[in-house]
Amino acid sequence: MAKRVKTPWYKYYDGVREHLNYPNISLYKFLENMSRKHRDFISYNYYGNMKTYDQFLEQIDVCARSFKALGVKKGERVSICMPNTPEAIITFYALNKIGAIANMIHPLSSENEIKYFINNSKSVYIVAINISLNRIIHIVDETKIKNIILVSPSDSMPIGMKLGYSLTVGRNLKLEKNDLVIKWKDFLKKGKSYTRRVTGNGYTGSDVAAILYSGGTTGYPKGIELTNLNFNALAMQSFEMVGNIKAGDTVLAVMPVFHGFGLGICIHTVQCFGGCSILLPQFDLKTFVKLIKKYEPNIIAGVPTLYEALLKSEGFNNFDMSFLKLVISGGDSLSIELKKKVDKFLKEHNVNTQVREGYGLTECVTGSCLTPRNYYREGSIGIPYPDTYYKIVERDTIKEVPYGVEGEICVAGPSVMKGYLNDPVDTKLTLRKHYDGMTWLHTGDLGYMDKDGFVYFKQRLKRLIVSSGYCIYPQYIENTIDSHPDVLMSCVIGIPHPYKQEVAKAFILLKPGVDKNDEVLQSIRSLVEEKVAKYSWPYEYEFRDEFPKTLVGKVDFNELIKEEKNKNSIEK
Repeated sequence: MAKRVKTPWYKYYDGVREHLNYPNISLYKFLENMSRKHRDFISYNYYGNMKTYDQFLEQIDVCARSFKALGVKKGERVSICMPNTPEAIITFYALNKIGAIANMIHPLSSENEIKYFINNSKSVYIVAINISLNRIIHIVDETKIKNIILVSPSDSMPIGMKLGYSLTVGRNLKLEKNDLVIKWKDFLKKGKSYTRRVTGNGYTGSDVAAILYSGGTTGYPKGIELTNLNFNALAMQSFEMVGNIKAGDTVLAVMPVFHGFGLGICIHTVQCFGGCSILLPQFDLKTFVKLIKKYEPNIIAGVPTLYEALLKSEGFNNFDMSFLKLVISGGDSLSIELKKKVDKFLKEHNVNTQVREGYGLTECVTGSCLTPRNYYREGSIGIPYPDTYYKIVERDTIKEVPYGVEGEICVAGPSVMKGYLNDPVDTKLTLRKHYDGMTWLHTGDLGYMDKDGFVYFKQRLKRLIVSSGYCIYPQYIENTIDSHPDVLMSCVIGIPHPYKQEVAKAFILLKPGVDKNDEVLQSIRSLVEEKVAKYSWPYEYEFRDEFPKTLVGKVDFNELIKEEKNKNSIEK
């Protein structure tokens, strides 16, 4: 087993401690304890609306009391269907303060997806952004939801922006009515009149804090149960690994709160070291550039597509960006060429750091491996976090392979999930006890480790498409396409995209006698666009006469991937 104390890689850690002591407390309590050191520092900045840590904790307390007034109990699940707004992070910590579990949902999810996420988690309430409201109302009768707590992006905006929003976006947004809806300000009134104190005591590191979604081993959305320890360990490890940040530093929080990278790094880690999260609810290059110039953040953390957009922007011509101390890329593989371009861009703008690539997955919240501060090996995703161990095993086994040999990447450590919600079978397949007695997370990713312990990611083994850092589930799209009356079966794969890295392509086998024409294609496309979230829509559709098959008769999606690669090579 490649443990840090037995290998040469420790010399690359540049002062990082080998082991950390993790408190057996809730993530809210961890935040509260840490914030005592920097009570008057700015916790978050939302379009100029800034709150100190003391003010943020007060907002959390009012929200927690509001949930108690509604009757939310310890262990109950409450869905958060929100982008990066103050209400989203206030809700997240408030639920944790009362021992409830936050079920995180992408606000652009389709009606069926929202219903699945709510019912899978057995959520009793949902806090939702206004653009999701109508979709929630359409399916709420098929759930156990008692109330929909409605939030507008303008609720926490400064007065001038609030007015501008109401005259533009707000005016054009037609929200349906439902008796279950409670507006955010009315919801908070319940907390202000709830007189009983909520302490946040009594919850341990092993208690589940949140449910995030990823592909699991089957490529279908899995609810990932993440504990208080998972989040707190990530915060402590990340702070230790990056090495050159301090209380008062600011991060431009572009990654969304329903994503492990956004919630675990841009919010919880930043809040726990006394940093300021500059909240951006929706990525827009123009706004992104504007916020960087206005607030000069010390940290940027994003997916490779963000950095590609950064390179294409003309907004930074001759702009000094020496304020940047840390630039992290995660959520997807950063190509060697793109890293070189980003590093060149940073150097030209007086930034004294390279882009540091991380690797992780939602099953361990997010990053568990990171490029060292002052050292880089081409193609490597770095070295493991403190108390986190990596090993490479033969596919479908627990047999470790030698250094330099490709196999499945396995991870062990305090940030590894409790398991998949309501799915003991897939949990057992993913979390396996090895001969060393440790439980290892089988990532479903292919890679290798060199003799110094640097890890190299090669490709995903499981059927999961990552587009701009977001997960797309082929099986979900296939199920939708297969429900069309003219479709016999379908197969969805990921294909390369110059900007998003990867997008979905659907191969379709029609029923006998059905003509392959534009009318049928448009009908299928319309069904997909009705049932599937927009970010998951296939970029291409192709009719097939037959599918390649494996030896056991399954559709060989790997062969389709090879065909696409060969076709692209010929076209080039």
